[in-house]
Amino acid sequence: MDDTGLAGHFATGGEDGFAAVYSAFRGPVFGMAVTMLADRGLAEEAMQQAFIALWRGRQRYDPGRELAPWVFGIARKAAIDVYRRERRGPQISGSELPEVPVEAVSSERLWEAWQVRRAVDALPADEAEIVRLAHFYQLTQSEIAARLGLPIGTVKSRSHRAHKRLAGALGFLLDEPASASSVPEAHDD
Repeated sequence: MDDTGLAGHFATGGEDGFAAVYSAFRGPVFGMAVTMLADRGLAEEAMQQAFIALWRGRQRYDPGRELAPWVFGIARKAAIDVYRRERRGPQISGSELPEVPVEAVSSERLWEAWQVRRAVDALPADEAEIVRLAHFYQLTQSEIAARLGLPIGTVKSRSHRAHKRLAGALGFLLDEPASASSVPEAHDD
């Protein structure tokens, strides 16, 4: 996705620009909300509030700035508002609230998750499907092979290629580039 083009289109204030932003960000915003709220229904509510706030605040958006951090900032605030409202309400017990405080999800962590999702979306479709099943749905390679009707060897080779591409695409997320001395050697023990 060209974030710059999307940002410019959104900044014009039209419904098409908003629809493009919604299509691009609805999955990641919902994922962030589920992580923060630990409840799909509340996450849907937070996502809806976030996109309403985005629509209402579109004139305040500066198209010279990156769009993703702005979207995630508004979505995070909406999820926090839902969390706080639910925490005050009598219908939810303490055991149903997320164990991790909402404030523990940093903007940097959300940005990293966004980058990973973008890198997975950029993979060839057959490789992206295997990565999603393995990492988002926690399926084993045998379960993926059965679900997709593929030989286990095909799943393994596609998984290997996908992870190699992801490592190349996401290497910038590491604090320090891996040097030859910092990478442990593989041993056949």
